[in-house]
Amino acid sequence: MRLKIGLFSFITTCCGFGMGTSLGVVIGCYLFSYFRPTDVKDVTIRPLVEQDSETLQRLLPEMPLWIKYPDYDRLDWLNKFIEILWPYLDKAICKTARNIAKPIIAEKIPRHKVEIQTFTLGSLPPTFQGIKVYNTDEKELIMEPSLKWAGNPNILIKIKAFGLRATVQVVDLQVFASPRITLKPLVPSFPCFSNVFVSLTEKPHVDFGLKVLGADVMSIPGLYRFVQERIKDQVAEMCLWPKAQKVQIMDQKMAMKVPVGTMHVKVVRAVKLRKKDLMGASDPYVKLKLTEDKLPSKITSVKYSNLNPEWNEEFNLVVKDPESQVLHLSVYDWEQVSKHEKMGMNVIPLKELIPDEPKVVTLDLLKTMDPNDAQNDKSRGQLIVEVLYKAFKDVQFPGAGDVQVEIEKAPVETPSTGGVLVVMIHGAEDLEGKHHTNPYARLIFKGEERRTKRVKKNRDPRWEEAFEFMLEEPPINERLHVEVHSASSKLEYLLHPKESLGFVDINLCDAVTNKRIIDKYNLIDSRNGRIQIELHWRTP
Repeated sequence: MRLKIGLFSFITTCCGFGMGTSLGVVIGCYLFSYFRPTDVKDVTIRPLVEQDSETLQRLLPEMPLWIKYPDYDRLDWLNKFIEILWPYLDKAICKTARNIAKPIIAEKIPRHKVEIQTFTLGSLPPTFQGIKVYNTDEKELIMEPSLKWAGNPNILIKIKAFGLRATVQVVDLQVFASPRITLKPLVPSFPCFSNVFVSLTEKPHVDFGLKVLGADVMSIPGLYRFVQERIKDQVAEMCLWPKAQKVQIMDQKMAMKVPVGTMHVKVVRAVKLRKKDLMGASDPYVKLKLTEDKLPSKITSVKYSNLNPEWNEEFNLVVKDPESQVLHLSVYDWEQVSKHEKMGMNVIPLKELIPDEPKVVTLDLLKTMDPNDAQNDKSRGQLIVEVLYKAFKDVQFPGAGDVQVEIEKAPVETPSTGGVLVVMIHGAEDLEGKHHTNPYARLIFKGEERRTKRVKKNRDPRWEEAFEFMLEEPPINERLHVEVHSASSKLEYLLHPKESLGFVDINLCDAVTNKRIIDKYNLIDSRNGRIQIELHWRTP
């Protein structure tokens, strides 16, 4: 009896549930179809060009800043510039980071030993989404870019603690920051600035992993957030504006040393030189050279068997810093077999000379320039020279970063005096070698040959080297011959020692009249190769 009642209740319940569900669905569909809320409006479709800026920012949150904000500029040029400079910046930044990290590690972890084994930022430079640029009256450039960097750095840290050793590797590094970058002072040599000052306008976002024994310790609960906050606080303490970190790119003193004048030296004669040969005479000649000058020394002719020689020979030298440069003059005894023996020397500081005033100087020859050297008391004879320093009329030297072909209008008449031709070889593009591409540039002008350094395995080399030629008259009808060659490595020398990548002949008339020209020249005998050359004509 109980079984029958239970079965009847179950069947009744199922039927009621089914009928109720069906009835609810029918009523719901009816209400949804015939009764619509009055506050619902039809969707309005509008093209993106008609949307305001706030709506676009909500729809496209990853838009570059140069689209969102009118005071930000596009950064295609800066990304290309950073890509070129990244190898130099990598070394400078890593060196600065090591110097900053060492005292912090020593202070925070005095009992344990932590050593940075490897520290490089990898081959992927950061990218900039937008930038603000500020103009100032100082010789500096201030930028505020939006930086994103997902790099491939190689950072290994050795830790020794409690008798245990472990190596920690930084992986998957990502940085999102808004730095203020100041390039100063601006200088005329590539890359056109000496130092980079970096500060932060707000705390950065840094994301990375730490691998110890193959496992990522940043996956430990709570550790990730703790490390993030500690890094943000530590970086903000060092770099948050107005604090800044300095990265030196090049020595400012060396960067600013460009030709400012010429030094005319006439080696007249020497008197009462000491005997050096067994036959009771000497074969003297004179070497002269300016300090901080990479060119070979100037050499007079040899006067055989003469202790009172007369040369009356004239030389011209390029002056870059008259306040620090010194003219070195050394007298040697020429030997056919053995090494030439120095007979005496002396110097003339250029700061003691008055520009455009010739001066006759009689120098006592010394053993060394050490004032305490007792051997300087011996008489070694005297050297008489005439010197004349001529400063250039215009000492302003335009920067290598300008892209204008002509910065001055041609004068009415071509100058008739001599001067200095400065040739700056910046770089080349799209070089093609059949067997290898290790390019260098070779300059030939009026019988003189100069060469740049060799860049290994590079089709777009950057040399950034300057060469100077002293001339007695303007090279109006002269041509500069520039060749680009590829030199093989030692293993390839036997099969393919050297090959030509192209050449160009440049007429120097425009450089004389315009004072300065910078341009890219198509290389002859090259499919697409080009070379960037800057020419300066300086006159006293």
